[in-house]
Amino acid sequence: MREIALHLLDLAENSVSAGAQMVTISVCDDLITDRLVASVEDDGRGMDAETLRKVTDPFYTSRTTRKVGLGIPLLKGAAEGCNGGLSISSQVGAGTRLEVSFQRSHIDRMPLGDLSGTFLGLLVGHPDTHWVFRYTLRGKQTEESFEFDDAPVKEILQDLPLSHPDVLTYLREALYIKILD
Repeated sequence: MREIALHLLDLAENSVSAGAQMVTISVCDDLITDRLVASVEDDGRGMDAETLRKVTDPFYTSRTTRKVGLGIPLLKGAAEGCNGGLSISSQVGAGTRLEVSFQRSHIDRMPLGDLSGTFLGLLVGHPDTHWVFRYTLRGKQTEESFEFDDAPVKEILQDLPLSHPDVLTYLREALYIKILD
């Protein structure tokens, strides 16, 4: 994967597959500390200690459709190659939290990518999941934060699907994030 947003999409899909009812995706783009930090947190099945130990091994996967699981190992390698790292915490029955960090200015850091499009795809693709999306940009003079929680929108819409053209237009505008990359 060539964009951080695509890795976040993959991680969020893993959360949904793990039975998560709520998934929070956060990105902090910090110009002051020269760090880009992203996290995905869910309330899914979680992992036991043995699975947690193996999850960064590219030859381990819990999927039955293929024998390798490259998403997390590739993300970990990309982060470490950019003076960053990856950490995962998980508890069976309580969920999982994965955080990845990069040196923002590192020449080899992959671009952040289309966060807005990624969020929209997850929201519409998994309407039964409660999604919270956060993006923070910290600069020397200002800090801008964006948060989108889909619960109030779903409550207002009631039975109107998120894929309705008028709803999609609203969501595209509501999820638009100006990214400095």
